[in-house]
Amino acid sequence: MIQENLLLIISLLFVVSMLTMVSEKIGVSYPIFLVIAGLLISFIPGMPHMELAPDLVFLIFLPPLLYMAAWNTSWKDFWNWKRPILMLSIGLVVFTATAVAYLSHAMIPGFTLAMGFVLGGVISPPDAVAATSVLQSVKVPKRVVTILEGESLVNDASSLIVFRVALATVATGKFVLWKAGIDFFTVSIMGIVIGLAIGHILYFVHRFFPTTPSIDTALTFITPYLMYIAAEHFHFSGVLAVVSGGLFLSFRAHEIFSYQSRMQATYVWETVIFLLNGIVFIMIGLQLPKVMTGLGTYTIQEVIFYSIVISVASILIRIIWVFPATYLPRLLFKSIREKEKKPSWKTVFVVAWAGMRGVVSLASALSIPLILNGASFPHRNLILFITFVVILFTLVLQGLSLPVILRWLNIEDDGENLEEQNAMMNSRLATVSLDYMQSNYDGEIQEFEPFRLLKDRYEKIIQMADAKMLHLEDTPSKSMVRKYRTMLVEIIDVKRVEIQKLRRERVCSDELIKIKERELDLEEARLRKSP
Repeated sequence: MIQENLLLIISLLFVVSMLTMVSEKIGVSYPIFLVIAGLLISFIPGMPHMELAPDLVFLIFLPPLLYMAAWNTSWKDFWNWKRPILMLSIGLVVFTATAVAYLSHAMIPGFTLAMGFVLGGVISPPDAVAATSVLQSVKVPKRVVTILEGESLVNDASSLIVFRVALATVATGKFVLWKAGIDFFTVSIMGIVIGLAIGHILYFVHRFFPTTPSIDTALTFITPYLMYIAAEHFHFSGVLAVVSGGLFLSFRAHEIFSYQSRMQATYVWETVIFLLNGIVFIMIGLQLPKVMTGLGTYTIQEVIFYSIVISVASILIRIIWVFPATYLPRLLFKSIREKEKKPSWKTVFVVAWAGMRGVVSLASALSIPLILNGASFPHRNLILFITFVVILFTLVLQGLSLPVILRWLNIEDDGENLEEQNAMMNSRLATVSLDYMQSNYDGEIQEFEPFRLLKDRYEKIIQMADAKMLHLEDTPSKSMVRKYRTMLVEIIDVKRVEIQKLRRERVCSDELIKIKERELDLEEARLRKSP
């Protein structure tokens, strides 16, 4: 049994890797391609039916995927765009769940309003991986990417809370608005508190314990599971625990990790997240045979009709919400008009169109209990089928059309001027490097040519010359070369201190700061490994 499961997992990993290469070759975003491929594979005669257990998704897949998303999210950008992010991740989720609830209740015979809210809670959150993977292949304003990524960090939590409240309503037949509101805020706030508490504990472990790069990397994988399990144990939001803790530790990463830990963790996480995402999306496609069983008295034509109507409605609901939510606050509040540049309708439409559903929706649907009050849960298989179609419909239609729409709209990047910031940062780093050299190595600058050349490089902000100088055949002595390399490493530390000043002054984007930190990590690794 163990051997069979292990072979299945290895086979899935291999298939995911191969299919992803094919998707890169044909220019289709890999989440879309993997879902379609999984769907086609599921119809191959003799293929074993693989069931995606909701507990497996929520416990094994969701924490690291959320943690990685939080880790790569700029807290500064998240806070700057908190209003549109919260309007989407909370307001749109509730609006979508409500609209879908009333639509399905009116359209499907015997479908109660409470059941409608169960369905609405399931299909309300868009999938971040699908949207960002599509946007990577085209140039879009930084504002759009930040809002979509920020939305994905919170909307999973809000949709799951709506889903759980709706399930409880179906089970008890009672719904009290004020109690539901209190539960919503309690679950959310306490989830954040638990995430931050565990984040602070891990901060002290990384900061003050004698960790190694391997230990640091291992702890980064343990951390999201600790946050998620602890919050869920007390019936709070594990999603918000992981997100809040991940944002906190990401913001403090420069204080707690050495360059070796950052490099090793980055490479390992990129590989693991790629495989997890790949498995999840191909498993979505493989679920169709299971989903189609047990539709009961509904004909396939009926369920397809219901599914397509709700799929189209979910797209229109997002568009109907996004445009007023973007422009109405600007009309009502002068402070918003003064603080934020007016977004073009093109960028707003991109945000409205990038609402592809994914794994959280399917996992929520699968987590609906089989038995309710001693009888089969009403319409469970119908909800599963509708959810699957909504995921497939939005992924294929919106995912494949989004690059075409972006090229057609020809959106100009209205984000931050990264080139200007880059020039300013290079000037600042060169200045502090020169000051350090002249204060601590003034004699060597006068006596040894490589020191003078490096000084000239910083003065003129020109090509790096240290690699050439390290390999000169007429090097006076090994001790001088070692001292020269020591100075270069010390200058890297000086640059890091200046970068943290820039971070605190908030004059550069977090994206650019991370790029510079990465460059310094690579430069230090090369210097320390040199003979």
